[in-house]
Amino acid sequence: MIIGICGKSGSGKSTLARNIKELSSKKVVHLDIDKVGHNALTYDEAKEELVKTFGKDVLNNNIVDRKKLGDIVFNSRDEMSKLTDITWKYMQLEINRFLIDNKDKVIILDWLLLPKTDYFDKCDIKILLDIPYEIRKMRAIKRDNISSEAFNLREKASIDYDKTKFDYVLENTEYENVRKLVLI
Repeated sequence: MIIGICGKSGSGKSTLARNIKELSSKKVVHLDIDKVGHNALTYDEAKEELVKTFGKDVLNNNIVDRKKLGDIVFNSRDEMSKLTDITWKYMQLEINRFLIDNKDKVIILDWLLLPKTDYFDKCDIKILLDIPYEIRKMRAIKRDNISSEAFNLREKASIDYDKTKFDYVLENTEYENVRKLVLI
């Protein structure tokens, strides 16, 4: 079984995934696809493409500086698309490996952009966390140690969700429905 958890920055995707893992009686594994994307930046081929696309300023000591890259891509959906186009092939390798290695377990995929991928269609249960902007902003600023302006840039590059595509839309901050979900 594959559970997809989506939501904008600061909505609590990883927290919900942890709660499901803790409450479930079955073997549950969680893949935070944002972390897969961060790892994709370490591939030499990806780094070369990023420098070609965004310039050498995205490097710091020959390592992709995520903050510098974020300053570029969070300013525009267009720039975010370029980043995704570069890193996606590397990300898919890791996601596919994770799915194969864990095919006998309940898998949670957690990612803001999951609905834009084929992996969304593979999800048996699709959950959207539709948490109010101010709550998400407060969480992200605290969690990521970023400014209000940086969060607003991140928000600007985010996507909008079609709630009808989800099995569950959690609109509160308490995840009252988690216990129902873990009866899986």
